[in-house]
Amino acid sequence: MPEARPSDAAYLELLSRRAPAEAYDEPLARAREAGAPSGELAALESGKLLALRIRAELEGRRRREAELTALIETVHDLAGLRDLDDVLRAIVQRARSLLGTEVAYMTLTDHERGDTYMRVTEGSVSARFQQVRLGMGEGLGGLVAQTARPYVTDNYPTDARFRHTGPIDAAVGEEGLIAILGVPLLLGGRDVIGVLYAADRRARVFEREQIALLGSFAAHAAVAIDTARLLSETRDAMAELESANETMKRASDVHDRLTELVLRGGDVTDVAAAVSEVLAGRVEFVEPSAASARPAVERSRSAGHAMRDRDTWVTAVSASGELLGALALHGHPVLDPVDQRTFERAAMVTSLLLLARRSAGEAEQRVRGELLDDLLDSTSHDPRLLRDRAARLHADLDAPHVLLSARLEGHGDPAEKEESPGRQRLWAAASHLAVTRHGMAAARDGGIVLLLPLRSDSTPSRIACEIAAELGHSAGAPVTVGASAPVAAPAAESGAVAAAYPEARRCVDALRLLGRSGQGAAAEDFGFIGMLLTDSRDVGSFVRRTLGPVLDYDARRGTDLVATMDAYFACGMSPARAKDELHVHVNTVAQRLERVARLLGDDWQSPERALETQLALRLHRLAGAVGR
Repeated sequence: MPEARPSDAAYLELLSRRAPAEAYDEPLARAREAGAPSGELAALESGKLLALRIRAELEGRRRREAELTALIETVHDLAGLRDLDDVLRAIVQRARSLLGTEVAYMTLTDHERGDTYMRVTEGSVSARFQQVRLGMGEGLGGLVAQTARPYVTDNYPTDARFRHTGPIDAAVGEEGLIAILGVPLLLGGRDVIGVLYAADRRARVFEREQIALLGSFAAHAAVAIDTARLLSETRDAMAELESANETMKRASDVHDRLTELVLRGGDVTDVAAAVSEVLAGRVEFVEPSAASARPAVERSRSAGHAMRDRDTWVTAVSASGELLGALALHGHPVLDPVDQRTFERAAMVTSLLLLARRSAGEAEQRVRGELLDDLLDSTSHDPRLLRDRAARLHADLDAPHVLLSARLEGHGDPAEKEESPGRQRLWAAASHLAVTRHGMAAARDGGIVLLLPLRSDSTPSRIACEIAAELGHSAGAPVTVGASAPVAAPAAESGAVAAAYPEARRCVDALRLLGRSGQGAAAEDFGFIGMLLTDSRDVGSFVRRTLGPVLDYDARRGTDLVATMDAYFACGMSPARAKDELHVHVNTVAQRLERVARLLGDDWQSPERALETQLALRLHRLAGAVGR
């Protein structure tokens, strides 16, 4: 083992008392003053260098030990924090303390905006700096956030490696920062949730160990931030759960009450009354047509929540995107979450009630349609069975009825677009008519067929006009309706309904050919053409409809106006020639024709009516000849 030299002891003594670096020059200086030989001086110089290396190593180890101790203490402190703001402040304060910088700060990532924003600062004095935002790739921090790698500069204002922007440089300049170190706050290795910085207002070189230290601290800080976030979200979730439990309990009580109301046969007005009592306000049901005109109802339907409309709250009553109406709450300008959920639950119950009623109505309508289909498709029935089926629908098939054929205009080929909105509205309106008038409705041949009772004070023609107007209004487009002759008793007359259907359809076709689409009519409205539309070819009825008042007048008064009309038409509608045929004065002919005009109307000589009148006169003469 080499012998220890006196100079070694001197340097060991300096190391033991942690002397400053300049003290290691003293042994060599004393030896030079004492005139020590060159060999000894060289040994002292070598010993000094070795001692300084040992001193630097020891100092580095002591510093790393202190930093590690501080890091462990910091992590322990962070683990004890639960509030997110407290965690963020503690991270920045410890970062500044660990690296001994003048300023430390943190930016967090805003994923929605795609940039980072200043969240916490320590040692900052500039308001602009405390509010700065950095886009991805901008400045030192934006580059750290974009690349997930640490970056350091000893003089940021002059460092050309970074993309400088006016707002960032102005904020950094106002704060006076020169040296900046930034490290990413990473979760899962690549998810950058923010950047942690340490900075000085003077030029400074951050050592590799300091960069590594701040990086290690940032890794623990990221976990602490995530933990605090999760705890905060958990607390919020627990609070929401407690509120939801209260809401659900109250809403459940209300739901039970509403369900009981519905089960015992209540309707939407009963539901509105019950909710009015619960919410201490006035609740009304708004029909779909009125509800669709209110923007707040449309917003409610889209969002699925009640919406405030000035001093009124509204919630849409809908199902599968279809607006069934709305509930409006008056006198309750402010709703707490529990009451709002109750109000929304009432809308849900109302929609279920309406759908149930609709399903029942659709089922009833299917039964009505099946019964009418059977009457249309068969020429023989069991009257007793028909009466039983009709009675369940509150229909009386022993009373006179009229069969109507309805066709929607302006919707192309009837075989196409069977489910178009117009045809759906037409079917809904026809079904409603069938129920309210105790009749039946069925879809057939691209149109609608209705079998409705014929009141004693009405006629097929009048009913056809009424139904055309009503269906056209509901469908939002013209609807042409043709009516059959009266069916005296559908249950007793086998095949009568089936026989009436072609007549009703021919009336529809005649209206459309005559340019009268969108109107309603029966065969009697077409004059002599009407005889061609009916299967019965009822000549007598046609003659009565055309000449009835004149025939009755002749029968009562013993006159012969019919003969005057015959002569008048036979002579080319010339009174002067007719007088010779009748052997009377021309004034007599004129007086008789005036009487005819009073009985038949002033337009009886118009081209259209004149043709019908002449045909009726001829048929009347033929009937008389056959009778003789």
